[in-house]
Amino acid sequence: MTHDWLWLIPALPLLGSLLCALQHAQVLRGRATNPDLQPGVGAGATAIAAMAAAFGLCLRGFGDIVGETELLQSSSWAWIPGGGGLDIQVAMVLDRLSGAMALVVTGVGLLIHVYAAGYMRGDAGYAKFFAFLNLFVTMMLVLILSGNMVGTFVGWEGVGLCSYLLIGFWYDRDGGNPGHAAQKAFVVNRIGDACFLLGMFLLFTTFGTLDYANLIEGIRAAAMGGENAGTLTLAALLLFGGACGKSAQFPLFTWLPDAMAGPTPVSALIHAATMVTSGIYLVIRLNPLFAASEVALFLVAAIGAATALIAGSSALRQRDLKGILAYSTVSQLGYMFLALGSGAWVAALFHVITHAFFKALLFLGAGSVIHGMHEEKDVHKMGGLRRHMPRTFITFTCGAAALSGLPLLSGFFSKDEILAHTFAVGGAWWLLWGVGLFTAALTAYYSWRMVALVFFGEERFDVATVHPHESPPIMTVPLMVLAALSLVGGIIGLPAVFHVPHLLGEWLDPVVRTGNEILEHRSGGHLPHLSHTMEWILLGLGSAIALGCAHLGFHRNKNGLAAEVAFETDHPKLHGALSDAWGIDRAYYAGVVTPVRFLAALVAVFIDAFCIDGAINAMADAAKRAGTRLKAFADGQVASYGLWMGGGAAVIALLWALGGN
Repeated sequence: MTHDWLWLIPALPLLGSLLCALQHAQVLRGRATNPDLQPGVGAGATAIAAMAAAFGLCLRGFGDIVGETELLQSSSWAWIPGGGGLDIQVAMVLDRLSGAMALVVTGVGLLIHVYAAGYMRGDAGYAKFFAFLNLFVTMMLVLILSGNMVGTFVGWEGVGLCSYLLIGFWYDRDGGNPGHAAQKAFVVNRIGDACFLLGMFLLFTTFGTLDYANLIEGIRAAAMGGENAGTLTLAALLLFGGACGKSAQFPLFTWLPDAMAGPTPVSALIHAATMVTSGIYLVIRLNPLFAASEVALFLVAAIGAATALIAGSSALRQRDLKGILAYSTVSQLGYMFLALGSGAWVAALFHVITHAFFKALLFLGAGSVIHGMHEEKDVHKMGGLRRHMPRTFITFTCGAAALSGLPLLSGFFSKDEILAHTFAVGGAWWLLWGVGLFTAALTAYYSWRMVALVFFGEERFDVATVHPHESPPIMTVPLMVLAALSLVGGIIGLPAVFHVPHLLGEWLDPVVRTGNEILEHRSGGHLPHLSHTMEWILLGLGSAIALGCAHLGFHRNKNGLAAEVAFETDHPKLHGALSDAWGIDRAYYAGVVTPVRFLAALVAVFIDAFCIDGAINAMADAAKRAGTRLKAFADGQVASYGLWMGGGAAVIALLWALGGN
């Protein structure tokens, strides 16, 4: 049975994007005669309606999966018929993984669209913004709903293009250099995308298909039979390289902090709930491929742990409010890859979902603060805002509590599951568990440092010129919904020691079953497991660390900047390193960007302008001079022409005579 209505899920946001683009075109035509014409609210309403309809269809599909079968599939469309076994059929597939992801993308995306309708009101590119935002959601839905890797890659590239458009939306503004940030995101992602392509080609060469269902069967047979081990490892590493680009892992994470130059709704949608989770989705979708390679799994986990530590420590000393959240996002993505490396596919998706709730909330809350502070982003110039923005304060605090992993909140359960799985693997993985635990402590500290500096203490802004105010309901209501989800979202993945069903684990079992079988086969018949006693110990340890570091971060900063100034004074080198994200981005500029720019300038000036253009110009000048000299012989005098004719005849006669001898 086919379910062709699945095509409507990405088609509705695409239609919304086209309608918003038409409205933007009408605004541009109107401004040709009336330069002061302001955009209306029609585009926002159109985009929100498209998102609501797509969310409704995702709910319908979710209900059908619960009630009928493990997946829904539309009819196929023959896209690329080719030789050598290449026959790409495009179809929309809604299974338990893509269904969960689609609900997050459309549900959280809907709330962000509602918020954006208030945040972007009055902007000259209002309709264009929503056209890009709807188009981005379209591409993300294509990525997760496609039944083969080619369709996923189309969505993969589509979200990269849309992120370029959205990050650089305010390209004509000076602050943050949005144009440069957009270019950086685009170029860095292309590095990962090249790895994705190579991995995809390698899988097709090995298994003769790019359809996910057939690929997984082929990978399972090869892994169980001990075949193509090197090929599977190489393919997994190449695809992980692609995931590092989209999901901002070391060494390709440097684009994401700069991407904060875009409007705040962009940060919430792209960098909290959707695009940056593409890499996690890809690894979970191809979990048998990664399960077949112990080397690939350990490398995924090690890079995830390193990324979490680097970004988490960098967040400690950031002063830009969105910058703190940007490095926090990179760090939490590292947690997700730590989970994937330990084979905890469900825990990774669990953290994807909870992170979408609380990080979207924090980004939108930061936008509310910046909006109320008249575009001020420096937390050192805030303070005492809880009195001016009570709704933003309460909801933002809920997000910070979930992010820091305070007991019984959503982030607590998803982080604990990741750390517990890592600990259970044992051996060298205990080092990665230690890194993850230390990063959890950093997360709790910087989360409550952020809350204290923004909302507590004395007002550190000029009260005569800056008048903070609460955002309108269209912006605060989405915050309230996300706050509620951040508080109770952990219910879908409660630990086994609570003696209740792990709802997400049971739901996702058909998708990850093959990967778990391969892991079990490789480990000799059993998967890593913890006793209830050890689980309680780890839960207690995580709770103590989260509460202790949150308390420390809050109380050291709630009364002003004394702790900030003291750290900067006592540890200037460490402060500089952390503020600069350990100098990694600067090292890239020194070792890669600057030499490439120098080489490009050399090619442009010496090879192109001097050698190539010089040679062409020299030949043109020579031809011009020759023409000028020949022109002198064409003076229009009959006597001159007769002289030249006679001379020519004499030369011909001489040559004839010499030739005759």
